[in-house]
Amino acid sequence: MAIKKVIQRKRASGSVFAVAVLLSFSILAPLLFFVGRGLYITTATTSSDEQDISSSYIKQDLDWREKLALQNVKSLFSREVIDVIKASTNDLGPLSLDSFRKNNLSASWKFVGHETQVDRISSLAKANEISAKIVHKTSKGKEEDSSEDGHNQFVDTPAKLARRQLREKKRKKRAVDLVKQDDAVTVKLEIAAIERSKSVDSAVLGKYNIWRRENENENSDSTVRLIRDQIIMARVYFSIATMKNQTDLARELQNRLKESQHTLGDVTSDSDLSRSAPEKIKAMGQVLSKAKEKLYDCKLVTGKLRAMLQSADEQVRSLKKQSTFLSQLAAKTIPNGIHCLSMRLTIDYYLLSPEERKFPKSENLENPKLYHYALFSDNVLAASVVVNSAIMNAKEPEKHVFHLVSDKLNFGAMNMWFLLNPPGKATIHVENVDEFKWLNSSYCPVLRQLESAAMKEYYFKSDHATTAGSSNLKYRNPKYLSMLNHLRFYLPQVYPKLDKIVFLDDDIVVQKDLTGLWSVDLHGKVNGAVETCGESFHRFDKYLNFSNPHIATNFDPNACGWAYGMNVFDLKEWKEKDITGIYHKWQNMNEDRVLWKLGTLPPGLMTFYRLTHPLDKSWHVLGLGYNPSVDKIDIENAAVIHYNGNMKPWLELAMRKYKSYWSKYIKFDHPYIRDCKLSE
Repeated sequence: MAIKKVIQRKRASGSVFAVAVLLSFSILAPLLFFVGRGLYITTATTSSDEQDISSSYIKQDLDWREKLALQNVKSLFSREVIDVIKASTNDLGPLSLDSFRKNNLSASWKFVGHETQVDRISSLAKANEISAKIVHKTSKGKEEDSSEDGHNQFVDTPAKLARRQLREKKRKKRAVDLVKQDDAVTVKLEIAAIERSKSVDSAVLGKYNIWRRENENENSDSTVRLIRDQIIMARVYFSIATMKNQTDLARELQNRLKESQHTLGDVTSDSDLSRSAPEKIKAMGQVLSKAKEKLYDCKLVTGKLRAMLQSADEQVRSLKKQSTFLSQLAAKTIPNGIHCLSMRLTIDYYLLSPEERKFPKSENLENPKLYHYALFSDNVLAASVVVNSAIMNAKEPEKHVFHLVSDKLNFGAMNMWFLLNPPGKATIHVENVDEFKWLNSSYCPVLRQLESAAMKEYYFKSDHATTAGSSNLKYRNPKYLSMLNHLRFYLPQVYPKLDKIVFLDDDIVVQKDLTGLWSVDLHGKVNGAVETCGESFHRFDKYLNFSNPHIATNFDPNACGWAYGMNVFDLKEWKEKDITGIYHKWQNMNEDRVLWKLGTLPPGLMTFYRLTHPLDKSWHVLGLGYNPSVDKIDIENAAVIHYNGNMKPWLELAMRKYKSYWSKYIKFDHPYIRDCKLSE
């Protein structure tokens, strides 16, 4: 019975358990369904969220590691070095999550969409663990982890290792590119150096390696210059050898010097050298090499060369002074052909009877209604060009009258030329300045000064060291002893019955009709002239001595200068203002020649100060005797062109480009000119 009861009790409890299980399942089944579905949805939705979270975590982790690395690098390098490193690595860019996926660097860093939540949590845990280790190691400092070269070492993550490898790869590539660029630059420099070296041959003559000879040189005097240089060095070593009693070497140098000087002579071009020149150069090079080995002393050689340089400089100064004097003298002399012409004409003139020596139309000489010209010259050919050019370009030549004054030496030649070659319908008259009895030393201050012993010494001993103004050779010429040069200040005395006259120099050419000059209104002034001043030149301070109180108180240093050569003078105003008296006053004050520069222009500027009316520049163009750049259009448009300067058109040193304007008024087929061998 007891057993039955136990069995029944168990059955009862079993049935109860079964009922309880059944009830629990019926209740929990829907709940499990919804919970399971929720877990599935949660799993599906959290997969992408966790992926974004992990991406941002990795990015933050990379940014943090970059900052940490930068802090450690700052302790090792200077700021400038860090800037260079950053500039060279900026182009690498951040290491993205996709690059980890593509490279499959490590299993612990794979993020796949089908991974379970446990795997993702495990991966994140591992990443946190690695980061914690890096932080822990960084906090320990440099003492715990140091490499052989003293730099900190850290446990590298796969991402850091991959980035380092990528950087290293790019650095190597950049280094290779830079090496290639350097090689290209080096090649270019080498090519340029080779091209430069082609013009110089390093082969030496003898053993003296300083004396290099340039081959394929376009200069036609390179060999001549080489010989000259050898002569200079030979003189230096000869002096040193003599000083050191090296008689044999000194004798050998002296012999070579004589040979080189004989070979060189007056040669200026390599083509004129003798065939033995190369042998002489080689022999001299060998002697110089020998002298260098025995005598070379830098201090001694430098001293000798300096002494030779100073001596050569003194010689150059002396030669320049001599050249200036000779060029000025050449400009004032008469060529042989013109001298021949003058002499032949003079002889023929004095063979004429007195009746044959007279010019026609003498009644026109004092007619104030005609156009009168004054010309003072001792050059027959030059005077003929002035008269011929003026008449050929005149519209009414019968109204033009030419008054010529010459000196006693050329008076006969001047008369004879114009008797043989009358100026057509124009009137001409020739006078002798020495026959002007009123022009004497008691009346004319310049004549009195010219007759003094001091003035004669001044002009004829111009090289004397104590002579005042010895450096100014331009005007130190006996030409200024002639009264022909000073007669321009006495026009009313020479032509007392004329009211107006045009003054012409003998180095001018007339290219247009000058009749219009007589209708120019001078506005009460005495002189009509073309001004020559510019912004800072040809003003009064160029000609006058403004340190003298007489000059400083009476004249403006910036007043504009003007030119002699073609001037219109109102002789009525001249007489009223006593221009000749003003000239005499200043000439008397300049007894010691300190008020102005030599010549006739400075006293002319002073005498006609504020009494000169400026003419249009087309009337008178200057500079054809010294300026090679006078505008051709200005020359062709000018009424008068002036060969002022040293290069007169009748001299050999004349500028060829301007000579034709002058020579076209000469009849080169004339018997006198042909016999005296005057040619274009």
